[in-house]
Amino acid sequence: MSRLADYFVVVGYDHEKEQGRICNGKILQRFPEQDWKNVPFHQGLELFCQPGGWRLRKDPFPPTFHISILTDVEAGRHYCGILTFSEPLKMTPMKPDDLESDELESSLVHNTVMYAPKSILLVSRLNYIDTFKNCLGLIYTSFIERMDVKLELLVGNILGHIVIPAAGGSQVRFSIGAGDRQAIQPPLSEMVPVTRSTVALLFQQLGIQNVITLFSLALTDNKILFHSSSYTRLTDACTSILALLYPFKYCYVYIPVLPEPLKEVLNTPTPFIMGVHSDLKNEIAELLDVTAVDLDGGTIIVPDCVNCLQPPEYMLEKLHRELTMVLCPDLQIADLAFPPSSSKGCSKPEFLDKEIRAIFMRLQVEMLLGYRLSLTIIRIHPKPVISFNKGLYLMQRGLFGEEFLSKLYDSMSFVTFVNERGPPYRICDIFDKLVANYQRMLIEEEGNQEKVLKNIKEISLQLYQNENPSPEPYVQKIPRPSETSLTDHQPFPRLNREELQEIISGGVEMAKVNPKLKKSIKTPKTQVVPIGPLPKDWEEQKNVVNNSARRLEVLRTCISHIFENKLLDARKMFPTVLRSLKSRVVREVLAKELALHVQENRAMLEMQQFDMVVKLINCSLQEDSSVEEFTLARRMLPLSVAFCRKLCTGIIQFAYSCVQDHPVWATLSFWENAFYAEVEKGVTQLYISAPSTDNKANDCDTGIIDTSQNGLKSNEIMRSSRQSPLEVSAERLKLWPDIGDEDKSVLMSNEEGIVYSQAIHFANHMVCMRVPLDTKKRLVNSISMEGESCGSSNLTSSAGGSDSYEGDGSYDSSDTTTTVTKFVSKFVDKVCTESGVTSEPLKKLHSMIPGIVAMHIEMLEAVHRESKRLPPIKKPKILKPVLLQGERILFPGYRGYLLPDGREEGIGGNIGGPALLPAEGALFITNYRIVFKGNPVDIQACELAVIRSFPLASLFKEKKISVGNLVHLDHYLQEGIQIRSNTFQLIKFAFDEEVGSEKVEQLRRSIGKMRFPPAIYETFAFQGTELLQINQTQKQTNKNATLKRFAKNTLMRVKGSTLGRAQQQSTQQQNRRQKYILPVEPLVPRRLSSSRLGASNSMESLSTDSDSRPSSVMFDDDDLNNIDIASASLRASLYRSPSDTSTEFSPVLGVIDEADVGTLKPSDTLSPDKLHDKLYVQDYKRLGLGCFETLQKQKFGRTAEGFRLTDVNIHYEVARSYPGLVAVPGPCQDDSIRRLSRCYRNNRFPVVVWRHPKTKALLLRSGGFHGKGVMGMIKSSTQATQSSNITSADGGVASKSIEQEKYFMQVIANSSSSVNSASLLSLNKIASNNSLDMQEASPRLGTKRVTTSGTALFQRSILRSSGGKATQGTLRSGGRANTLALPSRASFKSLTLGYRAANRNGSITDVDHAKAQEPRKADMYVFGEKSQLRTFKLEGSLKCDFIPYEFNEVRQVKASFKKFMKACIPSAVSKDPEMAFLKLVEDSEWLPQIKTVMQLAGAVVDLIDCQGSSVMVSFEDGWDFTTQVVSLAELLMDPYYRTFEGFKVLIEKEWLAFGHRFTHRSNHTLHHQASGFAPVFLQFVDCVHQVHRQFPMSFEFNQHFLQMLAYHYVSNRFKTFMLDSEYERFEVDQVISDDRPRMNRIDEAGDQESKRPDIRSFWEYVDQLNEKSTIFYNVFYSEGSQSRVLRPYANISSLKIWDFYLNEHLSCGPAFDCELFDAARNEDNETPLSPADRCVVNACYQNVAQADPDMQRWLLNEIIQLETDLNVATSHWRTIINKFNASMQSKAKLVSPVTEEAKAHGTSIHKKITMDILRGKSGGESPRGFASHHRFESHDFQTPTNCDACHQVIWSYMKQGTGMRCADCGFSSHEKCITSAPKQCLRRGSSKEPSNTSSKQTEELTKSVPINNDKDPNTYLNFAARIGETVSHKGYLYKRGARLRQWKQRYFKLDPNKHQLRYYDTDDVQTCKGTIDLKEVESVKHDNYSSNLPGVPKLDDNSFIYMKTSTRDYHFLAKNKKEADEWINKIQDCITN
Repeated sequence: MSRLADYFVVVGYDHEKEQGRICNGKILQRFPEQDWKNVPFHQGLELFCQPGGWRLRKDPFPPTFHISILTDVEAGRHYCGILTFSEPLKMTPMKPDDLESDELESSLVHNTVMYAPKSILLVSRLNYIDTFKNCLGLIYTSFIERMDVKLELLVGNILGHIVIPAAGGSQVRFSIGAGDRQAIQPPLSEMVPVTRSTVALLFQQLGIQNVITLFSLALTDNKILFHSSSYTRLTDACTSILALLYPFKYCYVYIPVLPEPLKEVLNTPTPFIMGVHSDLKNEIAELLDVTAVDLDGGTIIVPDCVNCLQPPEYMLEKLHRELTMVLCPDLQIADLAFPPSSSKGCSKPEFLDKEIRAIFMRLQVEMLLGYRLSLTIIRIHPKPVISFNKGLYLMQRGLFGEEFLSKLYDSMSFVTFVNERGPPYRICDIFDKLVANYQRMLIEEEGNQEKVLKNIKEISLQLYQNENPSPEPYVQKIPRPSETSLTDHQPFPRLNREELQEIISGGVEMAKVNPKLKKSIKTPKTQVVPIGPLPKDWEEQKNVVNNSARRLEVLRTCISHIFENKLLDARKMFPTVLRSLKSRVVREVLAKELALHVQENRAMLEMQQFDMVVKLINCSLQEDSSVEEFTLARRMLPLSVAFCRKLCTGIIQFAYSCVQDHPVWATLSFWENAFYAEVEKGVTQLYISAPSTDNKANDCDTGIIDTSQNGLKSNEIMRSSRQSPLEVSAERLKLWPDIGDEDKSVLMSNEEGIVYSQAIHFANHMVCMRVPLDTKKRLVNSISMEGESCGSSNLTSSAGGSDSYEGDGSYDSSDTTTTVTKFVSKFVDKVCTESGVTSEPLKKLHSMIPGIVAMHIEMLEAVHRESKRLPPIKKPKILKPVLLQGERILFPGYRGYLLPDGREEGIGGNIGGPALLPAEGALFITNYRIVFKGNPVDIQACELAVIRSFPLASLFKEKKISVGNLVHLDHYLQEGIQIRSNTFQLIKFAFDEEVGSEKVEQLRRSIGKMRFPPAIYETFAFQGTELLQINQTQKQTNKNATLKRFAKNTLMRVKGSTLGRAQQQSTQQQNRRQKYILPVEPLVPRRLSSSRLGASNSMESLSTDSDSRPSSVMFDDDDLNNIDIASASLRASLYRSPSDTSTEFSPVLGVIDEADVGTLKPSDTLSPDKLHDKLYVQDYKRLGLGCFETLQKQKFGRTAEGFRLTDVNIHYEVARSYPGLVAVPGPCQDDSIRRLSRCYRNNRFPVVVWRHPKTKALLLRSGGFHGKGVMGMIKSSTQATQSSNITSADGGVASKSIEQEKYFMQVIANSSSSVNSASLLSLNKIASNNSLDMQEASPRLGTKRVTTSGTALFQRSILRSSGGKATQGTLRSGGRANTLALPSRASFKSLTLGYRAANRNGSITDVDHAKAQEPRKADMYVFGEKSQLRTFKLEGSLKCDFIPYEFNEVRQVKASFKKFMKACIPSAVSKDPEMAFLKLVEDSEWLPQIKTVMQLAGAVVDLIDCQGSSVMVSFEDGWDFTTQVVSLAELLMDPYYRTFEGFKVLIEKEWLAFGHRFTHRSNHTLHHQASGFAPVFLQFVDCVHQVHRQFPMSFEFNQHFLQMLAYHYVSNRFKTFMLDSEYERFEVDQVISDDRPRMNRIDEAGDQESKRPDIRSFWEYVDQLNEKSTIFYNVFYSEGSQSRVLRPYANISSLKIWDFYLNEHLSCGPAFDCELFDAARNEDNETPLSPADRCVVNACYQNVAQADPDMQRWLLNEIIQLETDLNVATSHWRTIINKFNASMQSKAKLVSPVTEEAKAHGTSIHKKITMDILRGKSGGESPRGFASHHRFESHDFQTPTNCDACHQVIWSYMKQGTGMRCADCGFSSHEKCITSAPKQCLRRGSSKEPSNTSSKQTEELTKSVPINNDKDPNTYLNFAARIGETVSHKGYLYKRGARLRQWKQRYFKLDPNKHQLRYYDTDDVQTCKGTIDLKEVESVKHDNYSSNLPGVPKLDDNSFIYMKTSTRDYHFLAKNKKEADEWINKIQDCITN
């Protein structure tokens, strides 16, 4: 019995707390004033009376009613019926602040009538909403109609006199005394929700799909927020969702109507269901992880971060079909031509509501079908304790992989469901009956829709009868106020407290003595809960097991042979049985078979029997997974403690000591489920075998045990043995009320004893499985045990995580005893607390655990000692690898297993073939390679040899890995390493147990040391060489003789000059000397004396390991001829010891006096004669760039071709990284070259490397121009103090500019000036004649010659973002000024006249010639970095243009290579789509970098070959990207370089002679370790591969040659690709000699070192192989058949991932060491095959190209074999091919028109890309139109923003109407600066299509345009404005707001030009939402604390970004950590640049 209402409250407007706009309500009266004992009063009810806030209104409003539902601390629901009406108030205006007192007195004071809300409400625990509404309406009617009824009487009757019976009671009819007549009918069951028609209304509002989505979200614990303009609709919607969840109960926050002041509750991290008014829908839009439901609009919005799981597909389809049948019954007959006349529409809302609920109940039953069979009974008395085995249930129903069901079974709602509905004897409701009969219903339906609809209506009828059990309707009488009364607003009176309290008290006393009330109470009956039949899929699972078990005769026969000791027969079947254990059915049968033998007392086994049984158990446990909840491990646990063998007398070894290494034994959830299952068996057996306690309960006096006394006959006892545990517990619960207290205590004690005994039993099991056999070793499965239950137990949390029973905490965590003790204690504490074990037995059990562990360890010591005496297991013989000549094994083979990695080759599976991995063998470390050699573990491939190796010098990364158990192995592998190679090889190796941890660590350290030797001569390429011993010819007597003192004094001078700069400034200006800048590089000494060799550890290197160019040191002019820093630097790099910890020289720029530098001049000098035979010198002669004879005869004269070879760098004094002889223009003097070199980084001045034979255009290369770095500032400060008239030829920028101009004039004069440019095929002409419309894509090259009187200079510079201007000046006859003149802005008619560069704010600096006369093309193009624009300056008449190009720096190449290598050789197989191969390749950006190189090389080809213009490439230091582009361009233009000999010359010239830093980029020594591997040369070879693939007939060599080159350039087998320059190689040749006798070295084994390799050169090795066979020859090569110039496609779709990155050959290892490959192949083919024999070639194992050669090579071998058989002189293979080619050349070759058309199309595309590069675009997209203007709109900037036109701040947030922004591109400016904005709109211009005007019309139109027309939209000025604003990175990020602190997803764009980070609402929105100025950024980094902020989306916790600026802090959230790292790197790069 319950009261109808607990409290009556009157809430009114609070005038006292009124402050401005903040208004509150307050409780005026409440009754009763004292709280009920069992129902406390809720505080804060005034907030729920007016959820939108208490506000005064000018007009009255009609009365309103709504329900608010509150939840108390015990999760009880309280329903608040609230009636609100308006009450008039007289408001007196307050005195204004600016009104004087006398004025106020004189003025009239008017009272204003306002209306305040007042609420009356009833608070109740009962859900009778209609009754509450009626009662409150009657009170209001009595008050407003002034009825003759006291309000106190009405309220008192409601609170004290009306009592409602519990569920199942009879109908209650009553009246509160206002002339009313009411009735309340309690429902039949309180467990079934009462909904009236709210569910049908919810479907009407939202629709089927939306409601199903909400249902799924609520079941999976997500946040749901409703919003509507009606509070009643909010309550109904929330109530409906909870009703659909039945039988689950919602356990989280539930607030159907949330007041606006409590909106911060929405940020709670827990799930909730809430409702808010629609006025707050804009604020809730910022909630990221909340599903917003618009009841008024009928829509729901599920955020992207919410994973909306739904039921399985077949359940979902069935739900849709049934809902459609009920909600849309006419849909089935809508298409009928003659629909039936008796068709019925939808049911009434009350019945439709119940039909919908019936359908969802059917879905719930289907999701929970058979759930009671997975319940585990832990305790029966005093109350049931039940657990649900989730894993067992999912496995038996076959529902693995269903995320929705898995999450449902882990939810709190399901835990509550199990606790309430798990007991087998309780009150049942509709759901329990439906579960019992649902299987029968499904059989009856069988797809019949009529029967389905009939069953749905039967269930709905039961639901309707539950709400309306009384068949007789009762007519209620509820008086209502009249219409006129509703307009009469009066103050609500104050109720009499004493009178009302007296009425309530009287009603309470009457209820106690009323006999009618007691009779109306009906107690619901308890009954046994039906289990129901087994699910259909459950039966199918059992049938599969039984049917499979009948067919497993092989398994049963093998096990029988083992136990019958027929081991030979068993071993024959053993491999088959091991492979079959991958099936779960086979594993279950194995457990059954082994259990049968244990029951037959055959557990004591012989030695070999024991080994085989243990191996079977290990293999089966290895396949067992946590997804199956380790069901097999539970069966194997008793078997592992049963099987044993006798080691000696008194010592027995059990099987558990050999199966301990599986992770299942360290999983706490496994032990919990196994423990509960055993406890259930014990409790069930207790009541089946001994029901004596029941007899005592019925016959306590006699004490005789008689089963007939309690109703259990003997036949019933026999039947009970077949009962399930649920049935047994139901019987016990049924008898529980009739048992006496003493017997109850006995039963509870017995059950507690079972739990206690099982806890001791499992504690022993856990100790056995956790303590290793060798207690000195660490636990192999020691995992984290914090919160390890994995959700398999549905019991409440206990004190299992506490430390109350863990002693004093003095244990050492590393001790095995302590770790096991804590693990067992944690388990015991958890299960015993949940099972109801009292504290005293629990403490006793905890005290026993350390003793159990100690006794077990003592027993294991004897077992371990005896097990060591057993004969070792015979292991396969270690196969030793074949070695090269000079190669020796440093570390003997470490036995272990080669594990499979992420590649699918070699593991069988989808690709097929035998499982080659894992393979058992050994890992060898030689002085050249890391080699694994072994045999596959798989029995089908165990005879094959598996080899995987790579050079030691190519080691990229080594790390330790955890291994665990492997397939087919009977022991656990602890140690493992993963080694990744630069040659795209990966070795994952697990060490055998015989290899100790100390050996593994020693091996890892040794690998690192051997990978980075301290000196270059210790690499494999220099093995067997010897250092020459030369006496010291000159002693260093100077105080600064050593570089260490040299560096020390330099640093002291720099420090002193910094401290006393002000005092020394005048002195320094007087004594200043002219300085040279020399780079400091790690070079090689020429000779080393014995004394210097001994002291080599003290030498220091002056080089740097960074990716930027090396720093420089400034010297005096007189010191240049005396200092040899390079020699000393090499001594430091060669002889530095790894243990040397002396201070290194810091590359600081210092000023050094002549007296401080000693004489370090080398004893020998290099002469030109020694360079005569160099390949690049011979190539210069071939190209007509000079020859050695001309150099000898006329050193400074001009040759006939206008070029000469100069020996200005013969001693490597000008540029250390340049060759000794270079080609320069003939008139250029050596002194001029020395001065010119200072303009370039590392003094790498421009040199000619190639000359076009027809156009005579030149290709030049150089280092980058010096910028305004530290060097530039020092030079500027030096030159600023000089006189304006510079008489010296060695100083100042002007002199260098003059030398640069002269040099370029001479280059141009000797190239394009001598050629008739009119006859050249220009780019414009080619572009206009092809099939593409190229008039917009080609720049107009029609410029006119400039005639000037004098030497006018121009400079293209970029203005600083602060708005600085370039200084103007002129050149005069007396000297040259330091600053140069800039002409006025003019519009360019030709794109050749310069490139316009945009600075960060988008401003443009234009330079043009003043006059133009004759149109002509540019004579030379210079490609360089964008930052070099400000330093590039030439004479205007030179017609030389600088083109900046975006390229990839070395650090970007390194980062890309790491990602690309992980994509090609992943360490593990991943099913994540984000980790797919092509996705990873795309993310690595490797192919775009290849594209960048090929596109620029193609542009160089076009300019030289088509336009006849010379090209100079000048990037960075000139040895990385410059070398890639130049060498690739030469390869494309010159067919000679596509032959064997020519390609060798190309590599020797461009890469070796011109100083690519092979040693530095490949990290050959310890000194270069920190710099990181940079595959610059590999990218070039990849580019050649791409060209070779597109033009296979143009190359004499094949792809295998390129792969050989890519492999050996990092292998260190040859000296060819070692050291960093020609100078270093010359010095090494002087120091190291191969001709002198060497000392024999003895290794550790005592064997004499093998002979050193004879071949030191890669080219010699290739020539030797090429002479023997056609291994490198391209059989498709056709000399002269292809065009001379190649133009490959460079777009990403045309590029292919090289096979070198992906392929490997496990049969013989890499095929690039031919001796090793042939030897390994000969080992496999010991018996030669006859011609008739056939062999199987496995692509995953063998090299198909070698095993199955192509037809051409096969025919060539056949010809040679026939000549041998005929005794004819065997011809060389090249002779045969030449004869064949000669015969083919005589035939006419026809060219298809299709081929010509395709070639023309490719050429046009190629030229188009070149035009884009000249325009400043790096991609190959076609350019668009340029005639789109801005669309400016007025914009209110919320933050200070710089104007993009004048760069001043726009103060629009202070002064409205001054800011303008383009709606398309976001260009921001003042209103007055619109006219200064660029004419071209970036966004609109990019979308306009090019016009269709023909090229001829375009040329005519171009000629008619005036030159100085600034308004021409097609001018280059406006085009440059378009490309000035760029976006370097963009994407979506979540951003945390500054005001509401909510997370919103924004679309961000990073603009490096404007130095801004802009964000938009979406990617398609044009208007910028906000801007972050990067110049204000102080730091940007990862944020590890933002995950704790409220409202954070559910993404990766490692993807938060924190940006700190000078104005505020920003918090961002990326999708994952990878994207966060990319954003941080991009922003940091933008800030740095």
